[in-house]
Amino acid sequence: MSSPVTLPEPWSRSAVSVVVPTYNEAANLPVLVERVLALGLPNLRLVIVDDNSPDGTGEVADKLAAEYAADGAAPGGGGAGQSPITVLHRTAKDGLGRAYVAGMTRALRDGADFVAQMDADLSHPPGYLPQMLGTALSTNAGVVIGSRYVAGGSLSEHWGLRRRLLSGWANAYVKAILAMPIRDVTAGYKLWRRSALEALDLAGIHSSGYSFQVEMHFRAYRRGQKMVEIPIHFEDRQEGSSKMDLAVQLESALRPFQLRRTEGARRTR
Repeated sequence: MSSPVTLPEPWSRSAVSVVVPTYNEAANLPVLVERVLALGLPNLRLVIVDDNSPDGTGEVADKLAAEYAADGAAPGGGGAGQSPITVLHRTAKDGLGRAYVAGMTRALRDGADFVAQMDADLSHPPGYLPQMLGTALSTNAGVVIGSRYVAGGSLSEHWGLRRRLLSGWANAYVKAILAMPIRDVTAGYKLWRRSALEALDLAGIHSSGYSFQVEMHFRAYRRGQKMVEIPIHFEDRQEGSSKMDLAVQLESALRPFQLRRTEGARRTR
């Protein structure tokens, strides 16, 4: 993507919060914050949720929040003395899903009309956010998904054949079980309308790892939310390492079956 689209008013002034969970992302976070807050969305805020990162990511987040608060001309949702960055410190590494629920809950409490979710490792280019917001507003979508697998979507050239096959297999596996009409069922780059998140019952989300993405998609689908995919280019992380351990992989494999059962029971009540 060459440059972000420019949205007209009043669309550009929508209250948008971007939730970013972090664990050992001290090197990536300053770059991400700078890119997000330079998007030309004056009422955009960042909610950083740190899981007590041993590399000092939480301290880096606090420092960035203070720096942007001190800069009265800072882009984003902060004015003089007010930072566009909120930092939530959690006491333990409790999983991606739980971090997102905490950040989304805070964003809704603070008045966001739209809530985006984005990885901290720079794999999700922030420049797509204005397009996602414009798509949500023009289509009345409950969720706009940054998709790697619709026409025009692409993966980093640094992804080898094994990673591509595993990602494609995971999507096919989940779709075979849950029969959702979207191409990128494991996508983590999304923008939600406030009413859609409220319909999903965030407090009742069960997934703690990457299966959170699938559970959110499935809840939205089964609750009748309009879901729109736009193509994105998925970058490879530049710093740090993946958080996909064996426990997360096991949860991701089992969760689709649990979702089919629990959501099916919900519909029969």
